[in-house]
Amino acid sequence: GLMAPIDHQDEVYPWLLKTFLRPGVLGICFAALVAAVVGSLSSKTNSIATIFTMDIYKPFFGKDKSEHSLVTIGRITTAVSLIIGALVAPNISKFGGGFKFIQEFTGFFSPGIFVIFIFGLFWKRATANGAFWIAILTLPISLLFYFIPQLYAIPFLDRMGYIFLILSGMMILISLSEKQERDLKSIHFTKDLFKTDTVFNVSAVIILIILAVIYGIFW
Repeated sequence: GLMAPIDHQDEVYPWLLKTFLRPGVLGICFAALVAAVVGSLSSKTNSIATIFTMDIYKPFFGKDKSEHSLVTIGRITTAVSLIIGALVAPNISKFGGGFKFIQEFTGFFSPGIFVIFIFGLFWKRATANGAFWIAILTLPISLLFYFIPQLYAIPFLDRMGYIFLILSGMMILISLSEKQERDLKSIHFTKDLFKTDTVFNVSAVIILIILAVIYGIFW
């Protein structure tokens, strides 16, 4: 191992930058990190504003509102989300670090989203009601795993796997109970849809070899 002299998991990345990179390259990597954070923040605030304005505010409260009014509501939503984020940020350390906080709480929703997409794309018997109930039950089941000590003791990646299996079973049962025939509008998959060219295949193999070498050196 690297035997890094760190006490907290959030110190890993700064230690790696400081230890293995020289001045100049270190600045480039730090600039790339800042750019990634800003880009992620921008996309998420844009998504929050769009979802709230177009999916919640406009259908229920702003059917007759002008585009200018909707843009104003989006800006207000963005500001409120940033304020909430600023208030939550100082308390992230209580959850075991920023990375764990982001991954664990994102994992409250990702199993359900993955179930909806994977069954919706690859299983023609999947129904809209099945997807609806998966979307509704994802958070309660995730919270159940979070608040029961015996279940929370399971590593969160494993918890996400168990939740995925539970939701997959529910999707299958709900869809089959409706006895719906295959939807004529569903996507028809052919072998050509997943066919890749030689350049892609060679590049993928090279990347896998590089990753294997990196893991072998630093494992």
